[in-house]
Formats: sequence, structure tokens, C-alpha cells
Amino acid sequence: MDFEQIRHLEQLPEEELAERILKIRKEQGKNVCLLAHLYQRKKITELADFVGDSYGLSKSAAQFEGGKYIVFAGVRFMAESARILARPEQEVLHPDPEAGCPMADMASLPQVLQAWDFLKIGKKTTPITYMNSTADIKAFCGENEGTICTSSNALKTFEWAFKKSDRVFFLPDEHLGRNTALKFGISPEDIAIWDPEKENGVDPESYGDAKVVLWRGYCPVHMKFTVRDIDHVRKFYPKAKIIVHPECTSDVVERADYVGSTDFIRTYVAKETKPGDQIFIGTEVNLIQNLSAQYPDRLISKLHRSLCLTMYQINLGRILYTLENLDTFERVEIPASVQYHAKVALERMLSLQG
Repeated sequence: MDFEQIRHLEQLPEEELAERILKIRKEQGKNVCLLAHLYQRKKITELADFVGDSYGLSKSAAQFEGGKYIVFAGVRFMAESARILARPEQEVLHPDPEAGCPMADMASLPQVLQAWDFLKIGKKTTPITYMNSTADIKAFCGENEGTICTSSNALKTFEWAFKKSDRVFFLPDEHLGRNTALKFGISPEDIAIWDPEKENGVDPESYGDAKVVLWRGYCPVHMKFTVRDIDHVRKFYPKAKIIVHPECTSDVVERADYVGSTDFIRTYVAKETKPGDQIFIGTEVNLIQNLSAQYPDRLISKLHRSLCLTMYQINLGRILYTLENLDTFERVEIPASVQYHAKVALERMLSLQG
């Protein structure tokens, strides 16, 4: 990777970058499939073949006619998911391999294996990992009769897990896990936290009878939102509806009008609102800004400004550099055994959707 050339491209005007990207896209035709996560800037989403959440994007790329090169404008675990689901002849390129997901990186495989050795004793336990996790954590779940979930199907995944086991080990997002467990009907007293920074994660008394053990991980973007933010909106915009992502803390989730995934938020705004409505959203600011630009006839605003800094590392300059170097750019590679077991976990998730 020529970092001097990347820095040069990043300094160019966005209009010139977009024009050069479109020229290469036209030359390559269906050879290239450009994916952009909903948290990307508008200039990037406007150039993409598909815009959506991480799982939906990976599926779209795998089904895309052609798509020899999948260029994923998202964070690292998303590009890994695309590699897991892609056809063998497809190649996945991530414009900035250093753009990881802080939450996904809070659960390393050695730490998880240590926790698993401790937790699987005594109770039949099913591991569930959120889609926002690394490939080896997905593979760990696949290899240990567990599965993967999205924020949309987490509740159905809990229902499946408790039909076959006594306990759920949920990672890496503590807050999605807690919100799902509470919605499922698990009492707070039956929920314990595994903290990888402590010896054995937790004190034995705190997890021995727990029905759900949550990994202490979180999304920095969604930790920014507070009950105070909601109270402020209620005071000054009493007619407004508040929507938050389930990665927010449980007190914020309880006070919101609606809770749902990035795709739920996008769909709600498109189908459930009308001109003149007021909507405040608790998620990454680029999604909110994009929705506001798309629906200028209603007030769509942030609950609090919260930017995903690693997602922001992907820019037009890096995308152009990737497209100009398709033959030599670093591929996203996953060991065969990891890819196999991760796909097993994904297929279990799909089977739960009926």
C-alpha cells in the first residue's frame, strides 16, 4: 500500500474523487461491487451499488451478478463477513484494513476461550455472538453449537437457545444482550457480566445461577446517548418521536418510543413518518444526516452527536486508491477452518428465520 499516494488522494476535492471513481466503475462494469454501510458519509453512499447494514450488504454482494471485486466501505468485521458469504471466485477488498470496530475488538479469541472453559461447567450453555464480531468469534460459536444474531433477530435467537440449553453466553455487546434478555423475560438478577479484565471474569457467586452471561463490551457510538438527552427532547419537542438503537444502555432504551436496528430506523422514517413529523434518533450521526437530507420536509435530528471514528476512516480517497489498484490491493483473507465454522453459525442464524 502506497501511503504517500493515499495521502495525496485524500487531499483532492471530493468532486474530482467522485468523478474518477465513477470513471473506473464504468470501465469495470459489473466486475466491481461497491458496498457502503448506512453509517458512511452521503458522498460514499451515493456511489455504492448497495447501502445497508453489514449482513444485508454481504448477502447482496454474494448474490450480485458479477462482482469479482467486492469493495466494502465499512469496518473490518463487515469485510470479514462479506468474505465468509462471498462466492469462491469473488475477492473482498477493504479500503482501510486498520478501520476496525472497537466493540468487536473487545472480545479476542483467547479471552473468549478462557471464559468458555469456565462457563460451560455445570450448565448447558449456548454461545451467541452479535454480527458485530470478528470472524474467529463467529467461528467459535459455530464450533460450539452456537449461532450469530443481528439486532433485528436477537430475541428469536434467545428463544432458540433456551429451548436447548440452560444458559446463554452473549458477546461482545453487553447492552444488546441485556436489552434482549430483559425483553425475553429474564430478570436482572439472572443476568451476570463476564469482564475479561478481571481474573475469571466475575466472582463465581455472580454467575453460578445466571441464565444469561454477558460479555463486557460496548459500542462507543451508542454509549453517548443518555436519559438526559431524551428528557431534553421531551421538554422542547413534546410531539417528537424518539428512536434508539438496541446497543444503547437499557435506561435509554426504556425511555425511547421505538428501538431498532439501523435498517429498522431507516424503514421507520421512510414508511411511518409524514411531512412535518419530528424524529430524534439515537445512533451514528451520518445515518441521521443522510435521512435528514433524504426527507427535508420533516425534522430528523440527532439525539446527541455521535460519530463512528473508525467508519470515518473510510473516505473517497481510499476508495479511489483501492479501485485504481484492484489487481494488487490486499485481499481480505480468512483461514479455511475459521470460514467454515463461521458459515455454520451464519447458516444456523438463517435457519431460525424460517
